[in-house]
Amino acid sequence: MTKTFKSEGGFTTLIFLSLLLMLTLLGINAIMTSTTDVDIAGYELNSSYALYAAEAGLEQGAALVQDQYNKFGVPPSVLPNDTFLVGNYGVRYVVTKPGVTRSTVLTTGAYRGLFSLSDEYVITAVASSANQKAKTTLQMTVDASVVPVYQFAVFYENNLEIAPGPAMVLGGRVHSNNDMYLESDNSLRIDSWTTAAGNIFHGRAPNSGMAVGTGDVQIKDANGVYKSMKNTDGTWLDATKADWVNNSISRWGGMVEDKSHGMTQLKLPVVASGQPVDMINPAGTTNIDSYERKAGLKIMNGQVYWKKPDSTWQNVTTDFTTAGIITSKTFTDQRENKTVYSTDVDISKLNTSAYWPTNGIVYSSNDGGSNLTATRLINGSTLKDKLTLACNNPVYTQGNFNTTAKKSASIMTDALTVLSGNWLDSKSALAKSSRVATATTVNFAYMTGNKASGSGGTSYSGGFENLPRFLETWSGTNFTWTGSAVCLWASRQATGTWGGGYYDPPNRNWTFDTAFLNPANLPPGTPLISIVQKTSWLELKGQDAEQAMADALAGQ
Repeated sequence: MTKTFKSEGGFTTLIFLSLLLMLTLLGINAIMTSTTDVDIAGYELNSSYALYAAEAGLEQGAALVQDQYNKFGVPPSVLPNDTFLVGNYGVRYVVTKPGVTRSTVLTTGAYRGLFSLSDEYVITAVASSANQKAKTTLQMTVDASVVPVYQFAVFYENNLEIAPGPAMVLGGRVHSNNDMYLESDNSLRIDSWTTAAGNIFHGRAPNSGMAVGTGDVQIKDANGVYKSMKNTDGTWLDATKADWVNNSISRWGGMVEDKSHGMTQLKLPVVASGQPVDMINPAGTTNIDSYERKAGLKIMNGQVYWKKPDSTWQNVTTDFTTAGIITSKTFTDQRENKTVYSTDVDISKLNTSAYWPTNGIVYSSNDGGSNLTATRLINGSTLKDKLTLACNNPVYTQGNFNTTAKKSASIMTDALTVLSGNWLDSKSALAKSSRVATATTVNFAYMTGNKASGSGGTSYSGGFENLPRFLETWSGTNFTWTGSAVCLWASRQATGTWGGGYYDPPNRNWTFDTAFLNPANLPPGTPLISIVQKTSWLELKGQDAEQAMADALAGQ
């Protein structure tokens, strides 16, 4: 019996020791597992922080590229490359431009169908913790493009109203960064994309003070077939309709879109600071966007300066006045109800002078105080070469312009008025029956201001049909224009209210100049719209990560 108890006691001790060993091993394993889990969690947390820090590097590099394009519309002269801290993580980012500038036609989004000059940038960012236990390498591709603004038949920053009296056909794409109002007394036809960042309506803008016309409004669909805005029940298909999006897509195949379709504002032409109107303002000491700084020829308060090949300025006023290239004239503008003090520029004489601007850009500014001063282009049927005139005063053209051996041309001004070849200053103050226009053709892009409906009262702006202003009896007479029209600001000098008492409207044969779709045919100094889009993002590992940063540094 005693031996039996000893044997059982030894066996019990063995079992106890075995259980104790097993519990100890389980405890050790639990501790080791817990420690590993903590390490893994800590590593994952550190890796997440490193990822966020590296993303901050990407965003900073992309922001610098975008800021450069938004302000200047050109690639950075020095590609961004910097280091900084995000908490306890050091970040290094490098921007490279691996390819050359390419010409493309955009195929998606609000800019589809437009020509652009595009550059691709690769941003590589590395973030690591102080102890180097967490390190992340990210890479992002950014596509930066500039779109010449003179690719639209019509581009308005604010409300766009088109309400012609005589029948009107408008060729080329039409865009408003606000609301669009379409109507006609006779008929209106639009041949291309019709888009608005606001709403598209049939009818008149609020406070226009005008009745809605009964004429038809037709827009071409995706197959090039005109489709009316009018429904079979006599109502109009526009943004006021409950099923506007689906019905408009069905009717026009995506050629008519507003904010309900996802259309957004198209960015204004590139300016480094301030507003687009700064492009026509004098340079002064601070306005870096002024076209005075870009000009090869300047007419400033009656003095003329020509930029010589060595970039110094020569005063050539005597040569210009002696040759009759510039003359001073006065006439009455009955819309403004003012006498205009004009500097007339005879283009035919400028053509044969030794002072054609080498870069094709002319800047004109005349400070007349309380007087209305202007620049008028005469005898301009032939241009020696490409030409852009920028002027902070009103600009008038007289007679055919740029019709013989057409060159690329543009006018940037406070307000644009077209005078026919029949215009006589001596009859400018008489009744409109004394000012009978003759058929006139002009070929140029223009960027100008207007007076919006409702400003200073309830008067109609005159609409796009009167964005180029008229002072003659044009009834039944053709005014033919080919180019691109851009309205970005309110006129500040020619602020007279539109009305029908001083003129009768022409037959408007207006179309977009498709030559502008070729960058070689754009007017000198064409303003640009910038588009910067992020196109790809990836995380790199191991040797790929190390090689990416090495390549980025070498690529700078």
